[in-house]
Amino acid sequence: MLTKRIIPCLDVKEGRVVKGVQFVELRDAGDPVELAKFYDQQGADELVFLDISASHEGRETMVDVVRQTAATLAIPFTVGGGIRTIDDMKRILRAGADKVSVNTSALERPQLIKEGADYFGAQCIVCAIDARYSEEDGTWMVYTHGGRNKTTWTAVDWAKEAVRLGAGEILLTSMNQDGEKSGFDLELTKAVRDAVTVPVIASGGAGNAEHFRAVLQDVDTDAALAASIFHYKETSVAEVKSYLKEKGVRVR
Repeated sequence: MLTKRIIPCLDVKEGRVVKGVQFVELRDAGDPVELAKFYDQQGADELVFLDISASHEGRETMVDVVRQTAATLAIPFTVGGGIRTIDDMKRILRAGADKVSVNTSALERPQLIKEGADYFGAQCIVCAIDARYSEEDGTWMVYTHGGRNKTTWTAVDWAKEAVRLGAGEILLTSMNQDGEKSGFDLELTKAVRDAVTVPVIASGGAGNAEHFRAVLQDVDTDAALAASIFHYKETSVAEVKSYLKEKGVRVR
């Protein structure tokens, strides 16, 4: 049985880590390279960097951040945000990232997933899905552009399609829960987890160690990701892992 993974997420804007609530009200949370080193020492299994700087300058800054981080880290890390082409993937992977995450660009042109998987291998391609529950549709709908634009895809259908195209992992964020610290969306995560054959990372809503236990043990998701509770020292990776071990969850 594979061990469960705990993954801190760093939203990087213009070279700094930021964090908000439901994708808005961003505030500074520190230097990405320093935070990455800190999490490595804390026992994080992986890291996710999301470049939320839309500009070309932001992209170049991010490549530099990736290069600096790769020089100090011993754990794998995934980089996403604004990756639209195979050349974008090459730049990030050559700078030292282990995986790339695609979101809006893949919804606009789904073949990007297949191209990336064919070129680099499915293990390098993560499909990030931002989903919000819609009363109108009675299910979770997928959003693009940092949660601004609603698509016609349901979260479950898009996850299945992304895996069919070659995605090796799904990073699933509940927009309803993001930054709320009231727990992961277990129902959404289970629906996607049951629909695909690749690992699913739960994101959005972590507030304490019990929230991690619930999504990893009750839903049997493969990994759980969090940002603010780690950045602002409300708990630590080590404390979460210690709690999970006590509850019988297999962690590294």
